[in-house]
Amino acid sequence: MQTGDVLIVEGLKKYFPVRAGLLLKTKRWVKAVDDVDFEIRRTETFGLVGESGCGKTTVARTILRVIDPTAGRLFFEGVEITHLGREEMRKLRRDIQVVFQDPFWSLNPRMIVKDIVAEPMETHTRLTKHEVEHRVIELLETVGLAKEHLRRYPHEFSGGQRQRIAIARALSLNPKFIVLDEPTSALDVSVQAQIINLLEELQEKFQLTYLYISHDLNLIQHISDRIAVMYLGRIVESGPVEGMFSNPLHPYTQALLEAIPVPDPSIKKGKVILEGGVPSPENPPLGCKFHTRCHYATQICREREPELIDTGGGHTAACHLIGAQSAAA
Repeated sequence: MQTGDVLIVEGLKKYFPVRAGLLLKTKRWVKAVDDVDFEIRRTETFGLVGESGCGKTTVARTILRVIDPTAGRLFFEGVEITHLGREEMRKLRRDIQVVFQDPFWSLNPRMIVKDIVAEPMETHTRLTKHEVEHRVIELLETVGLAKEHLRRYPHEFSGGQRQRIAIARALSLNPKFIVLDEPTSALDVSVQAQIINLLEELQEKFQLTYLYISHDLNLIQHISDRIAVMYLGRIVESGPVEGMFSNPLHPYTQALLEAIPVPDPSIKKGKVILEGGVPSPENPPLGCKFHTRCHYATQICREREPELIDTGGGHTAACHLIGAQSAAA
C-alpha cells in the first residue's frame, strides 16, 4: 500500500441474488462487480468508465458502504473499512461524500437550500446555529450562488444551480474524498462545462480526491489523471489518461474511443466498431466476457478469462492478444 493512496480497493465483488419460487430461493447470482482492484491517490481524479450496466455505480455504492460487498477489502487512508459498523461509518461520512447524477432527485423538495446544506453539519458537528448559517452562506458563495438563494426550494433553480447546491452540501463537512456519480450527465453541455470547471477549482482549493464515474470519454479525458475501463463487472484496462487515449490496448477501449463523435467530417474514424449489447450479468459468457463482441476473439478467448497485464508505466489491460505479444517478445 502506497502512502499517497487515499482509497484502496482489493478483489471487490458484489453479487445480487435472483430469487424465484414460492419460498423465494436463490436460483442464481447477478455478478454486478466481479473481482475489481484499483487505488486512488491523494488529490487525483480517478475516472471509471464503461457502458450502462457495467457495474460503475455499484462499485461506488459499495465504496460508500451504501451496500455491503460480497467479497474483497476496502481501505480508506490505510484503515480497512470493509466491515465497519454503523457508528464507525457515521464518523467516516465526514471524510467521504457523494454528488449524485440528477440533482433534482438528490435534493429534498420540501427543504429550503439553507436546511439542505446545513443538515450534514447539524448531524455531524457541534457548530452553533449562527456558525452553521455563516458556513452555509460561505459554501454557497464558494460554488457560485448567493445569500439570497438561502430560502428558496430546489424547484426554483435550474439544473446547474441545483447541482451547485448538491456540491455545496458535499463540501459542508470538509471531506477528503468525493464520489462523483455522473454529476453532469443530466445537464446541458454549456452547464456541464461550468460544473466541471467548478469541480476542478474546488479540487485545487481544498486538495480534494475524486472518483469520477461517467460514460462520457471526452469529459473523462479532460478531468481525469488516471482511468479504469469496466466491462460486465470487471476492469479490462486502466492507466494514466495520456496512455489510455494515445495507445488503447483492449479492443473494448479502442471501440469506445472510436465511438466518440468528431465534429470535423474530414477526419476518418477507425474500423473498430462495437456491435451488439452487453451480455446479461446473470449469465455472463465463459472466458473473456468481451469475446462475444470482439473482432479479434480466438478459441482461448472463449475458454479462459485473461488476467490484467502490466505493460509499463502503470498501464494494464486484460486481453489474451496482449499476453501473446508479451510472450513472443
